Amino acid sequence: MQISRRTLLRSTAAAAVIAAPLRSVFAQKAEFSYKFANNLPVTHPLNLRGKEMADAIRTDTHGRVDIQIFPNNQLGSDTDMLSQLRSGGIEFFTLSGLILSTLVPAASISGVGFAFNDYDRVWKAMDGDLGAHIRAQITKAGIVPMDKIWDNGFREITSSSKPIVTPADLKGFKIRVPVSPLWTSMFKALDASPASINFAEVYSALQTKIVDGEENPLAIISTAKLFEVQKYCSLTNHMWDGFWFLANRRAWEKLPADLRTIVAGHVDAAAAKERADVAELNAGLQKDLSAKGMVFNQPDSALFRDQLRKAGFYSEWKGKYGDEAWAILERSVGKLA
Repeated sequence: MQISRRTLLRSTAAAAVIAAPLRSVFAQKAEFSYKFANNLPVTHPLNLRGKEMADAIRTDTHGRVDIQIFPNNQLGSDTDMLSQLRSGGIEFFTLSGLILSTLVPAASISGVGFAFNDYDRVWKAMDGDLGAHIRAQITKAGIVPMDKIWDNGFREITSSSKPIVTPADLKGFKIRVPVSPLWTSMFKALDASPASINFAEVYSALQTKIVDGEENPLAIISTAKLFEVQKYCSLTNHMWDGFWFLANRRAWEKLPADLRTIVAGHVDAAAAKERADVAELNAGLQKDLSAKGMVFNQPDSALFRDQLRKAGFYSEWKGKYGDEAWAILERSVGKLA
């Protein structure tokens, strides 16, 4: 399955299937009928690969496991769905580690501002020691994480009023951030005025000027049509963000070992494909978004990193994560604090 920008934009039919899931021919006899919820548009690669994954799981378990997908915050906000995952209202959920940090503080360490320079370092860390450390902490919280984290991408700052070129441009800037202490802390250290707003409310918050800007990967800026309410996009790459594929522990342990192996294998295989999809999309999305009227600029990340260092941001978060976790991070990205 090849996902191109053209496929992304024309996948209305596939989106309709995901948005209003129908029971398959297997569903009536499925021993395990599970829900997979997420906050992304139906056309995002995560949901397209998720549909492919669910179909493969249904086939390889001979209909014993039927997973229905509920995208685009259909079942509530991120915080609502996390609560449902913990209570068993939903069985699977993909969530940014930065938002998961409200429950598992260590989960946000992969999103430390301006830490990763490129994807090579990201995957070396997240498929290696740093990812293992985070998964261990998630497990302690009673949630089961799959091995491979899915890609959300490097995050960029958008604005309706001006391009962000230097840290000075963020002074007093009203920017939407996810409900996560790390984001709020970073943008406060850059003298901005961050507002924590759930993703389902981002478009309207930008449209009504509750905030002047936001920050997201290009794939989300495109699929969520944020370009309709934002003029400028500054390619800051200020955070890398990924989605942990999480399972309710009780639901996961109900699956026999052979079915858990099949499900986990397909989830992780889909994650690898989704990573490639996002990389391919991002390679062409700047051109597409420019054609839709967005104006791009490329700031010097070193200026922002220096500002964070001077503001004590890195030292503060080293203290919060602890020396062991911080050492694992710096082995992957180099010295920060």
